Amino acid sequence: MLSIIQAAGWPIWPLIIASVISLTIIGWHLWTFNLIAPKDLLSQVQQWVKQGAVNAEKVAQLEKHSYLGQIFAAGLRNTKSSREVMQEEIEETGRRIAHEIEQPRLKYGLSFLVSLNTLGTIASVSPLLGLFGTVIGMVEIFGALRPSGGSPAELAHGISVALYNTAMGLIVAIPSMIFYRYFRARAETLVLEMEQQAIKLVQIVHGERK
Repeated sequence: MLSIIQAAGWPIWPLIIASVISLTIIGWHLWTFNLIAPKDLLSQVQQWVKQGAVNAEKVAQLEKHSYLGQIFAAGLRNTKSSREVMQEEIEETGRRIAHEIEQPRLKYGLSFLVSLNTLGTIASVSPLLGLFGTVIGMVEIFGALRPSGGSPAELAHGISVALYNTAMGLIVAIPSMIFYRYFRARAETLVLEMEQQAIKLVQIVHGERK
């Protein structure tokens, strides 16, 4: 690996950094998507409602549980309000959560390290970084050509820089784009599922569903 980096030259380093960030974002979302909307949470909350066990402690517990728990907590805070008010609070919380799924909030300004927007940017920019490395390699190739003859070592290095950077740009861009599209579609599906479960909760609270 070290020999490849040396052969690719300094233009490879932005691509290496981009690949590390891309892998961080992919790993983060593969892990967190399973924690967004637990399937058994609605039935648990339904039991609380039936037993009249909904209180401030339960609502606080829901908020810390998951994103779906935050939506349920927003609704349960307004159980004494009208159906419309309860649904408006749920929808407002749902919009905020939809944004946080794509761009989670981290401390110290590190949100970009797990943002889907960052992953999409890497997918778009990586081929351009690879092309930049290719241009640098071509410049080195032409710089090695002299009227008296070119240096084989310099020519070989220029070719290595051009080819390795082109390949690295594609290696980073293709998986990043695939996972970016997958995560965006998954996020939309999860938000829709949470909205449907929240509607069921509203119906349960107002006696429209058993």
